[in-house]
Amino acid sequence: MHSSPSSLAASIHELQTLIMSFHPAIVIETVEEERVQSLLQEATQDMKMQLLEWSITQGLARSHGAGNFGSPSENRWVDECAPPAAHKPAAFENTTEPLKALKYMQDISFKAVFLLKDFARHLEDAEVARQFREVVQLFAQSRSAIVLTGNAIKLPAEIAHDVVYFDLKLPGRDELQQVVADAIRSLRVKNRVAIELQDADVPALVQALSGMTLKQARQVIAYAALEDGKLTLQDVGRILQRKAQVIREGGVLEYFPTSDAPVDLGGFNGLKQWLAEARVGFSPQAKALNLKPPKGILIMGIQGCGKSLAAKAIARAWKMPLLKLDTSRLYDKYVGESEKNFRQAIALAESMAPTVLWIDEIEKALGGSTSDADGGLSRRLFGSFLTWMQEKSQEIFVVATANDLSQLPPELLRKGRFDELFFVDLPNDQERATILQIHLARHKQSPQQFDLLALVQAIDGFSGAEIEQAVIAALYRALYVQKPLDTAILVDTIKATIPLSVSRREALQQLRAIAQERFVNVR
Repeated sequence: MHSSPSSLAASIHELQTLIMSFHPAIVIETVEEERVQSLLQEATQDMKMQLLEWSITQGLARSHGAGNFGSPSENRWVDECAPPAAHKPAAFENTTEPLKALKYMQDISFKAVFLLKDFARHLEDAEVARQFREVVQLFAQSRSAIVLTGNAIKLPAEIAHDVVYFDLKLPGRDELQQVVADAIRSLRVKNRVAIELQDADVPALVQALSGMTLKQARQVIAYAALEDGKLTLQDVGRILQRKAQVIREGGVLEYFPTSDAPVDLGGFNGLKQWLAEARVGFSPQAKALNLKPPKGILIMGIQGCGKSLAAKAIARAWKMPLLKLDTSRLYDKYVGESEKNFRQAIALAESMAPTVLWIDEIEKALGGSTSDADGGLSRRLFGSFLTWMQEKSQEIFVVATANDLSQLPPELLRKGRFDELFFVDLPNDQERATILQIHLARHKQSPQQFDLLALVQAIDGFSGAEIEQAVIAALYRALYVQKPLDTAILVDTIKATIPLSVSRREALQQLRAIAQERFVNVR
């Protein structure tokens, strides 16, 4: 499900509702300052209210682009106090200092919305904080409102109780479509770029931009067009590559674009059959029957047996982009930042739906939820994840993988959390033969030149990853002795390898015993 076509209208309506329902202080945490300004201009224009902005460099002034609203006397007051400049409204006199700006706002006698940029840090001053609270108390009676915006807003406890947070989601399809239209018009007129996009190509371009801010979307379109002097459907691939870089740099997710290249996944026939049936859950026919799309699966098993490869194979088979949650970057030393990282990751995934969200080694991100060793952080993240899984309406298919079942909270394994629980055991004879042939062929070796039956027996107890490493090690050995790779070299390399099934035999047996009770075997 894509973002609602009316996402912009919904954001405007929500802001208007907050203002009209006597919420005098609104916090919008975002880097998209320009977008907040545009939303407030739309909201106040419809409400016939004045919009004024403040920054430490410019002071308090009418918002650039905002119209005259309210009574003639109100408009005359604003114009006289801040006469319009050639390019942007002039600031009211002596309002650059936070304290003086608040006192000026307190004396304004008509309803208005005040956008204060990067103001939160000034509230650490006791006098500024006290004046802010007095203005808020006054605005609670008059329906005026203060909007605080910035990237990371931390408020003193006594002020935090007086504010409401507005969740500004990433741009929806309607906003991105407008960015594309504006960019095409600007590139054609100002830069004389050849626009070779057809109307039917625009949805693909808009989808490629999903998950980006408006500024990032404008920049990547301009880069793709100006590099060769034209904007074509082929630029979508370039945009996706840039998006992968932006997402990786900006948060805890890694992005893998939709690809037609097949993934060699040996075995997993039980999982493949389940996925083929589950895929119909995304169809219009399922929607017509009021059936919700599948929520996701948990794949638990032995290290190196293809769990990660299965996640990639699902995205490829369903032709969906893949988002991987990097658990190592999820946790932050600062209070509240880890939860914020998680919320941002989920918001990004929702903005890019339909998509596959891969949570690798979920026990490291959400395990240990009964412990207070981390101040209850794991428990809070686990609760947020369960709530989201239960209530999510977007088409996001979660693929969670785990190695250690003992670290997973029992609540995560309850029926209904995931659509199915799969256990990945060591590959059987047929699957070992398939995996072996895949890796031999990948390294330009003809499987027909080897005694596959002998090799399959030699690698009994090996995981898929261990089979791959055995082939690679044997190839290095063959290069060293300056001989073509043959069965004998491979067998010698295999015999020198101690697989996990031997080194951790007891742990493997215990894992199998537990999995038999709740999990479906992927074979």
